[in-house]
Amino acid sequence: MKAAALCSAAGSLLLTSLAAAPAGGAPGTPGGAGAPGTAELRGTAVAVARARAAGVDFGPCAAADLPEPPADVRCGTVTVPLDYARPDGRQIRLTVSRAPATQKDPHNSKRKVPRQGALVYNPGGPGASGMYFPLIGAVPEWKRIAAAYDLIGYAPRGVGRSAPLSCEDPARFFKAPTASPVHPSEAYKRQRVDQAKAYARGCVQRSGTAIRFYNSLNNARDLDVLRAALGEDRLTFVGASYGSYFGSLYAAMFPSHVRRMVLDSAVNPDPQKIWYRSNLDQSAAFEERWADFRDWIARHHDVYGLGATPAAVQRSYDTARERLTAKAAGGKVGPGQLQKAFLTAGYYDDFWPGRAEALSAYLHGDPGPLVRLAAPSPETAAEAENGSAVYTAVECNDAPWPTDFAVWDRDNTRLARVAPFETWDNAWMNLPCAYWPVSRQQPLDVRTGPGELPPVLILAAERDAAAPYQGALETNRRLAGSVLVTERDAGTHGIAGGPNRCVNGHLEAYLLEGRVPARHASCAPRPEPPASGGPADEGGRRDALKGKGERR
Repeated sequence: MKAAALCSAAGSLLLTSLAAAPAGGAPGTPGGAGAPGTAELRGTAVAVARARAAGVDFGPCAAADLPEPPADVRCGTVTVPLDYARPDGRQIRLTVSRAPATQKDPHNSKRKVPRQGALVYNPGGPGASGMYFPLIGAVPEWKRIAAAYDLIGYAPRGVGRSAPLSCEDPARFFKAPTASPVHPSEAYKRQRVDQAKAYARGCVQRSGTAIRFYNSLNNARDLDVLRAALGEDRLTFVGASYGSYFGSLYAAMFPSHVRRMVLDSAVNPDPQKIWYRSNLDQSAAFEERWADFRDWIARHHDVYGLGATPAAVQRSYDTARERLTAKAAGGKVGPGQLQKAFLTAGYYDDFWPGRAEALSAYLHGDPGPLVRLAAPSPETAAEAENGSAVYTAVECNDAPWPTDFAVWDRDNTRLARVAPFETWDNAWMNLPCAYWPVSRQQPLDVRTGPGELPPVLILAAERDAAAPYQGALETNRRLAGSVLVTERDAGTHGIAGGPNRCVNGHLEAYLLEGRVPARHASCAPRPEPPASGGPADEGGRRDALKGKGERR
C-alpha cells in the first residue's frame, strides 16, 4: 500500500499542507478498542499455549481453500479467539496450507538441505489470502528457499473460510459499467456519500458487531498463535504490502518471538499515516507510476500507435474514457472498468504490454481484448466482495478517520489537481470509514530499540506506487537494526523472489544463512517489459503470491 522519491514536487508540497487530522485521539497512544493491553496480552498467551498443544492437523485441502493442489500441499485450521481480551469466548478458525521443505538442493541433486523450520507468508491486502503460497516452491527463484523451509500460507481472519466477512450481496458487488470521473460533480459526490454510508451499514448488518475485532493488532496476535501451532519457538515471516504492516506490529509486540522477518514493499507504519494520509500518499505515488507507464507506451508508439509522447498517450486514454462513457464496450466495460484495469499496471509493470495492447485494439476498432481484460467476472464476485469487506473492516477499525466529508472533499480536490489518475477512486473506496458504525482503535506506535529484535530485512522498489518508498524508509527508522534493500528506478509492487537476481541474492542470504548487508544495499532495476503485440504472461509467480497488495 502506502516518498518523497515518488511524489511530484507539487504533490509532495500539497500532501504536507493537508493539515486536517482524522477525528479522534492522538495516534500512537494506547486506549482505543483493540489497543494493546494487559487483557489482550494474557489472552494471547492463553491462545498460544492452546495452539502449541493442539498443533495443526494437516490433511487434504478443500476445493474452496486451494483447488487441485500438488500432492505434497496439505491444509488445516488453527483456532484463535475472536476477542483476545476474552480468550474463553467465541473462537474462530483460520485456514492454513503447507508444503513441506523439499530438502533438495536445486543445484546438486545429491545434496540434502537441512530443514530450517516454517516460513509463513502474508500477501497483503488487507483481504488477500496466502493459501496459494506453498505453490511458489515450483518457481525457480524460490526453490532454494523451498528446500530449507516448510512453506506456510494462510487466510487471515475474515478472508476466505477464515470466519469470512461480507458487506453486501456478492451478486450485486460487480456493478458494470460504472463511471470514474476525474473531477466529480457535486451530485456525483452526494451519490458516493450515500453509497459509502449504505456500505458501512451493510458490513455490520451482514457480519455483525463482532466485525470490530477484525483489525491489524489481532492479525499480529493471530500470527503468534499460528507460530505456536506450527511448533515454532520463533517466527520466520515474509509479509508483503499490508502484510509488512502487521509484520512490523508483530515485531514491536513480540520482538523476542522473531527469528527472521522480511518486509517486502513496506507500508509506512507511522501512526499518523494509518490509514487516511497513507491513501493520500498512495494516490500521489500512483500519478508518478502512471507517468512511467505512459512514457513506456510512448517509446513503443511503433507497436501500439497510442502516441509518441506521454501527453499523446494521455490523450489516447482520455479518448477511450470518453467513448466508453458514451457506450460501454461489450455492455460491461465503462470508464470505471478501464481505470481499474490500468490501475493494476501501476502495481506490476509486466502488465504493461497487455494493457497497452488492449487500449490500442479498442481505439482501432476492436473492443474484444479490452472486454476480456476489464469486464467483471461473475465467477470471482464472491471472492472479490469478501476481500473488499475485509479491507474495509481492517482499515476502518485500525484508526480514526475524518468523519466530515468536507475534509475528504477538500483534501482530495486539492490532490486531484496534480494527481488525477487515482485520487478520487481511492477516496471512494475508503469513504465508508467516515461513517463506520463501530468503535475505532488508536494505531500502535511501532518502535523497537537496539538489541530488542533480530535484524529485519526490508525490500522496496524505489518507484512503488502501492507502497510508496517513504514507507520503507520509515519502517527502517523504527525497527532498530533493520536493513533496507532498494531496487532502484523500479516500481513493481512486491520484489521478493522476482526476476531481480540482486534482490534475490539478499533474500536468500538472509533466509538461508541469516546474513544481511553491512549497510543498506542497492540493486539495479529489472529490465523493462518488452513491447509485444499481445498480453504478457501474467501468471506463474503471481498466481502463487495471489492478491499481493491489490486493493482496488
